[in-house]
Amino acid sequence: MRRYRLDPDRAVEHLPRLFRIARAWCRSREEAEDLVQETYARVLARPRLLRSGEEFGYLLRAMRNTIVSQRRAQSRRPQQTPLVDEASIPGGTRDDPAEAVQNRQVYDAIQELPHEFRDALVAVDVAGLSYGEAAELLSVPEGTLTSRLFRARDRVARRLEADTQ
Repeated sequence: MRRYRLDPDRAVEHLPRLFRIARAWCRSREEAEDLVQETYARVLARPRLLRSGEEFGYLLRAMRNTIVSQRRAQSRRPQQTPLVDEASIPGGTRDDPAEAVQNRQVYDAIQELPHEFRDALVAVDVAGLSYGEAAELLSVPEGTLTSRLFRARDRVARRLEADTQ
């Protein structure tokens, strides 16, 4: 298959989708913004040769590797307290505080999942990948992905149910 150089203009087209994924992986909107920015800085710092149509998958893997590296480095540093004020969450509206609270609860529930479950849920439900694409991206069989996705959705639903009671 022919390889071509990653075009920065085409890479920018994936920003909104990658931000939604980063928001599900991170504890705050600011941390998600930093993650996406750091990922793009690393990827665009030097030429990357990709096969046709694999830009999004490559950027998603790069972002996953970036957050793993950041968390590994962070575990060696003193703990930080997250910001309390997080009024606007992507996908929500600033005019509806109830929707913002509900979105924050969903993101918090996703954040608490074990990383295998969180990755499956984010790949399929947030990024919109097919089961096959997500399984390939996460390097797991499709049946394993399906099982993890079921468990992740179940845990998020139970957490949200407990929050409303």
